[in-house]
Amino acid sequence: MAQIDRLLSVLMSRRGDSIRLVQDEPACLLTGAESLPLTRGPLTPAQMLTIVREVAPSDAEQRVERGEGAHFEYTLGQDAFIGRLHREQGRLTLDVTPRSPTLTNGADAHTPRTNGTVKSPPMDEKARAVLDDLLRTQMARKASDLHLRSGERPLFRVDGDIVSETSVEALDSSFLERMLVGIMPDRNRREFEEQNDTDLAYELPDLARFRVNVFRDRHGIGSVIRAISSRVVTAEEMGISAEVQRLCALSKGLVLVTGPTGSGKSTTLCGLIDLVNRTRRDHIITIEDPIEFVHVNKGCLITQRQVGQHTSSFKQALRAALREDPDVVLVGELRDLETVSIAIETAETGHLVFGTLHTSTAPSTIDRIIDQFPADRQSQVRVMLAESLRGVISQTLCRKIGGGRVAAREILLTNPAVSNLIREAKTFQVQSVMQTSRRLGMVTLTDALVELVESGQVEATEAYAKAVDKSMILQALKSKGHDTSFAEKAK
Repeated sequence: MAQIDRLLSVLMSRRGDSIRLVQDEPACLLTGAESLPLTRGPLTPAQMLTIVREVAPSDAEQRVERGEGAHFEYTLGQDAFIGRLHREQGRLTLDVTPRSPTLTNGADAHTPRTNGTVKSPPMDEKARAVLDDLLRTQMARKASDLHLRSGERPLFRVDGDIVSETSVEALDSSFLERMLVGIMPDRNRREFEEQNDTDLAYELPDLARFRVNVFRDRHGIGSVIRAISSRVVTAEEMGISAEVQRLCALSKGLVLVTGPTGSGKSTTLCGLIDLVNRTRRDHIITIEDPIEFVHVNKGCLITQRQVGQHTSSFKQALRAALREDPDVVLVGELRDLETVSIAIETAETGHLVFGTLHTSTAPSTIDRIIDQFPADRQSQVRVMLAESLRGVISQTLCRKIGGGRVAAREILLTNPAVSNLIREAKTFQVQSVMQTSRRLGMVTLTDALVELVESGQVEATEAYAKAVDKSMILQALKSKGHDTSFAEKAK
């Protein structure tokens, strides 16, 4: 479902004359001489571009930039609209007015069309209302995820635990399908029909964006919806160390944020990109699947591309990025060998590259990258990685005392000693270098967990559960005077 559909529904239900969307102003419903705001906050340039690209012809932006303006037709269900895209006082402006459903070229009046292509039927309003209410509940309960299953009540993940929503009845499979298929753009609907799973982004204006995965299992359709705050959390608010923040000032190199699924990698990357955006005057390109946090231009020009919608793949977008005058490139996920290879080459050729991997420790990240390559290329990759890798932030989320979660971050910063170990295939010694280089800003996962226990944020049992080296953290906790008898009982 295009983001503008909700606004058009208001336009028709209130019998307004038109809606007006202007960059840096709230969307407005125009009725006679009256103007009624439809969004609490102003539309950011990124939001405007997203709306325009969902409904306008592919050449509309170019025509506007040439000063021509662009007119197009758009259909929602059986309601037809005329859109006019132009610039007013330098700001991108979209005016949409209802059009009487006149037949053209003998077309069937009940066949919805958008720019000459058949448009999927509109979303069931009742289904949309139920989904939106669940998402509002998710945000109110500060749940990271909403799980929807055919024949079951909705489930929330709150502070790491799965909790049932008892106030809602079990969701019928056909109704759940209307809820989920209705929010899918046409591309995702086709992908779901062909592959039985798809990823997309959904947004409730002024509340949050959501990363949605829809799939089928033995019970029918299902979904996991991850909440993404509409507010960008800064690096300072997240408590990211000064040494890691300095990585954002580099002119080239590879910086990786790693951790298991749901460990907050996207949030950390968002904070780092925001720091670049605030402190530099460069061009940032992000390649994501889907776009999660929406960034607006601050000091930098930001180009955000979504795999499947704006580009066919991570590797294709990364190749193209080199021709788009980038200074900083964010790769949402280093999924395959070719993407990893291009990312390393991009970092080597004078660009700062941020990326993510699903690894649990910083040293294992290095091994994971190298092991993706054939044996005859691994020696060359070690040399390239030794030259280009600048830092690895490996994190895991821990339950906080009193509720909420906090990130424990292992930090590896590449210095000559670490580079030599990578080059000589002695990554098993990297942990020792990290232990002796705290003054440089390096932190092992064990030290990060113990620090959270010492500061009263995390229980010792939780730190032990999240640790990779169990014996090491028990020793560290004992040395700090903490009771570790729970580990003996577990045996």
